[in-house]
Amino acid sequence: MKPTPRPLALAVLGRGLVDPDAPVIHADDAGLLRGLAAFETLRVYGGRPFALVEHLERLRLSATRMHLPLPELATLEDLAAVALEAAGVADCTLRFTVTGGREGAGPVAMVIIGALPSCLDDMRARGIAVISLSLGTDPRSRRDAPWLLDGVKSTSYAVNMAAHDEAERRGAGDAVFVAADGSVLEGPTTNVWWRRGSTLVTPALDLGILAGVTRSYVLRLAADAGYRTVEGWFLLGDMAAAEEAFTSSSIRELMPIVRLDDKAIGSGRPGHAATSLQAALRRAAGA
Repeated sequence: MKPTPRPLALAVLGRGLVDPDAPVIHADDAGLLRGLAAFETLRVYGGRPFALVEHLERLRLSATRMHLPLPELATLEDLAAVALEAAGVADCTLRFTVTGGREGAGPVAMVIIGALPSCLDDMRARGIAVISLSLGTDPRSRRDAPWLLDGVKSTSYAVNMAAHDEAERRGAGDAVFVAADGSVLEGPTTNVWWRRGSTLVTPALDLGILAGVTRSYVLRLAADAGYRTVEGWFLLGDMAAAEEAFTSSSIRELMPIVRLDDKAIGSGRPGHAATSLQAALRRAAGA
């Protein structure tokens, strides 16, 4: 697992700007002891956070599911503006993190500004290979078990990061999770798409996957571009037989998939849907 780069700026609720090297979390914080913490990460274009309202609303929903007290969203938005101004960069990442805090002290909320990975455009131009990883679970049991917190952005991310490490170990750029019945779910930090003709397919939210903010934009942009979109339960073989495939996420945006488990998808090159919708996403973001 690669180390996280030093933040460009850090702001903590109640403290304002804080030196990124200064301690922020106590050893007995519930986020550290029990994983009681939620987060959202989004991309900033030209100094403007993209889809900020949607990300903050999803943070609120995650906190509600986890019974995690959350500051007013407007207060978090103001904190983000302080951190962005201090960072002094136009294009970057912005992360909200809210932890359970110390017993009796209330939650800790912070905003971290980070640099964008420099490799993304090169990766997008050539496409990435992905591997399939079984979760060994029945999606119906996930849907009917709210205590599993499916669709929640919590910091309990060890499995997701282990999946990234396994993909890297096998020479791939990402992974896709597959349920016990063979149905495609999502990537460790992404939603998954593929195209058959003029139809775009993506796993349905009732599989217990994350309702990606970028996913919702792709659904709208695809309709505007004349694609038919279908959400449902699909087997890994359906994805393997597609004409093209890609992932969507806030930081990576749309990333073409050219190989799945060492076999080419379609022509083995980035497809026209991923390319055109990536351009449309940038336009929607004002970039």
